[in-house]
Amino acid sequence: MTTPVTGLIADNVIGFARALRAAGVPVGPGAVIDALNALEVVDIGNRADVFTTLEAIFVNRHEHALIFAQAFDLFFRAAEDWKHMLDSVPLPDHARKKPPPGARRVQEALSQPRMSETPQAQEQELRLSVSDKEVLQKKDFAQMSAAEIAQVTRAIDQMKLPQAELRTRRYQPDARGLRLDMRRTLRGSLRTGGDIIDIRRLGRIDKPAPIVALLDISGSMSEYTRLFLHFLHAITDARKRVSVFLFGTRLTNVTRALRARDPDQALASCSASVEDWAGGTRIGTSLHSFNKLWGRRVLGQGAIVLLISDGLEREADAKLAFEMDRLHRSCRRLIWLNPLLRYGGFEAKAQGIKMMLPHVDEFRPVHNLSSIEGLISALSSVPPVHHRSLIRSAA
Repeated sequence: MTTPVTGLIADNVIGFARALRAAGVPVGPGAVIDALNALEVVDIGNRADVFTTLEAIFVNRHEHALIFAQAFDLFFRAAEDWKHMLDSVPLPDHARKKPPPGARRVQEALSQPRMSETPQAQEQELRLSVSDKEVLQKKDFAQMSAAEIAQVTRAIDQMKLPQAELRTRRYQPDARGLRLDMRRTLRGSLRTGGDIIDIRRLGRIDKPAPIVALLDISGSMSEYTRLFLHFLHAITDARKRVSVFLFGTRLTNVTRALRARDPDQALASCSASVEDWAGGTRIGTSLHSFNKLWGRRVLGQGAIVLLISDGLEREADAKLAFEMDRLHRSCRRLIWLNPLLRYGGFEAKAQGIKMMLPHVDEFRPVHNLSSIEGLISALSSVPPVHHRSLIRSAA
């Protein structure tokens, strides 16, 4: 005879479900009820049985299994004295294990304070949160603390990029189209012997504009690049035509690594595939490799190129200007995102910036949340083909 799951065990299961929701795993009230009913027929004293039961009910996607395992270990951690003694002993650097992807997000979800019970406290907490959001909108990424970066990361994950459609030369059946579909019209008239003719029309096919991102991973761009990778991961789910390349002293394609469902796992895969993170900068050489090996593959069909770099090239010469001009001619639109624009009195004095600036269509900042939101507005509306004859925004 099984014992109903009530009291402290039920409270723990409900709290565990809330922690999973905070960590990004969708768990509804129906799943919680199913979990409580399922725990009545298993041995609650067996940790493996409880883990397997809750995992079978709460986890519906493969990418959520890692988050569930980490949350389970943290939430239902054993309380033996020897374990606490071992946790208090500092380990040497070579013995410390690197936390797996997603561990930071799980720890933040479990450490979130509960909402205050009084309405006055809730109103004050809400007012403070709104004020904090206003501050974070314009605060530089490089000046943020670890807690603020975590808040910005969560805000970036919620960003959506509207589909900026490009009109192609291909046609598809469209009742409101402007072109006559003679073949389908004649084929339909055969059914009535030509007495009644139903006019069929064709319309242009619209596809989302491809996005190609080239991110500088030198030491001065490290913080900005990591947060912008979160933005690219957020828009990759809705827009599969996103190609991402990292460059420092060499060029690395991380498009496939960034397509992982979990953002922490995606960024961990990107970091593992790059050997020159936070190193030097060779923009001209990296652009040459991109134009030669990847240009024809990813720059077709009106691609929009996002170049994220401060432009501080050590080997600024005619090769850099040539490769920038080649990249500009190969894409539909070239947007340069430079964190140095956060300074009000910015002037293009560096030799590398002077060579790169004439070959871009837009020159925008990328140092805070407001600048990323401005980029979303710019990407949502694709200019016409003749946009390069217009005055550039910051040239």
